[in-house]
Amino acid sequence: MEVMVILVPLALGLGLVGLLGFLWSLKSGQYDDLEGAAWRAIADDDEPAPRTPAD
Repeated sequence: MEVMVILVPLALGLGLVGLLGFLWSLKSGQYDDLEGAAWRAIADDDEPAPRTPAD
């Protein structure tokens, strides 16, 4: 049972760190544009490479 003295505060601390990280990401605007990243991932903006004649 002595290990509970270490594990309970450790679990609470890690939970608090995760909550603070989530709140920071909300404040910094990480979730403002949810569809933009998906469209940028599938957009075909690259021009095809020029074809060279085979020697």
